[in-house]
Amino acid sequence: MPFNILFPDSRSDPLDVEREVAGPDTVLVNARKDRFEAIELSAWENCDAIITRFVPIDAKVIPHLKKARIVVRNGVGFDVVDLKGCGDAGIAVCNVPDYGTTEVADSAIAIMLTFARGTAALDTALRQDLKGGWTHVHNVTARRLRGLTYGVIGLGRIGTASALRARAFGMNVAFYDPELPNGSELAFGFTRARRLNDLLAMADVVTIHAPLNESTRAMINDAAIAAMKPGAFLINTARGPICDTSALLAGLKSGKLGAVGLDVLPKEPASTADPLVAAWQANEPWIRGRMLLNPHAAFFSPNSLADLRRKAIETAYDYLCEGKLANCVNAEYLKNPRK
Repeated sequence: MPFNILFPDSRSDPLDVEREVAGPDTVLVNARKDRFEAIELSAWENCDAIITRFVPIDAKVIPHLKKARIVVRNGVGFDVVDLKGCGDAGIAVCNVPDYGTTEVADSAIAIMLTFARGTAALDTALRQDLKGGWTHVHNVTARRLRGLTYGVIGLGRIGTASALRARAFGMNVAFYDPELPNGSELAFGFTRARRLNDLLAMADVVTIHAPLNESTRAMINDAAIAAMKPGAFLINTARGPICDTSALLAGLKSGKLGAVGLDVLPKEPASTADPLVAAWQANEPWIRGRMLLNPHAAFFSPNSLADLRRKAIETAYDYLCEGKLANCVNAEYLKNPRK
């Protein structure tokens, strides 16, 4: 009997990459909806696997998954999936951690360079006034990077790739990652900080590459910013809720933070209901040239999207066909996997 794989919110149509992997007999259901209620219950009840982008797989959904054996989060983060709830139901949860490593690491470095060399601020000043803008003074965040310390929160695949790029610019690299075993730093010659505040105190640039969980939610708050070097850059290309935007606003306004570059926000899409976003959009004098906001796009390139689609369907299909489980993120709860 052919497998049935549900895509609640895929933007891809047709599912040609997925069809190439899963073969002609697999039923691929592309619902193209943004919430559980908009999809027929039969689609949830009949699927063997789910590949979701942002539609939550939570306590509301799980009771309707009569046959599902695996949920694949179509991306790195997996906070939209109830890991324990799925595990208790015998459903494996996996992510795709390695599809956009290059792009996200490049994006973090690009944000740092944008501030250090002022390319965006100088371009904006010239666009507004060719004569008056023909000066370097609009680059209010200029730095020489060589010799500065690049501080990485989360030395996983992306964090490591980002760190290696920074070292190529002659920067010293330090990191904080309580999940890494002792001695991991020796392979690269990076400096390991035992505590978050130790890293924040030594870093001229802080870049976040950590997952979102209870220990990282609002990790960058008023207290964390107080521990940072005056004038440090802060970059977040990981998960929005790791940073408290009210703390970022206060840090920028006081001058404690030199610059902030965000690819993610606690609530997306961006809204001027967030005072930080409102100040950035209004280009208020105190934030001008000191904040960069991107629309959760650090992962993007045509290559990374193709990799993501292929790896997601391979993860689901290999488990259904062979029981091969890759990148499982709820193994601690998966005591009795469905067969």
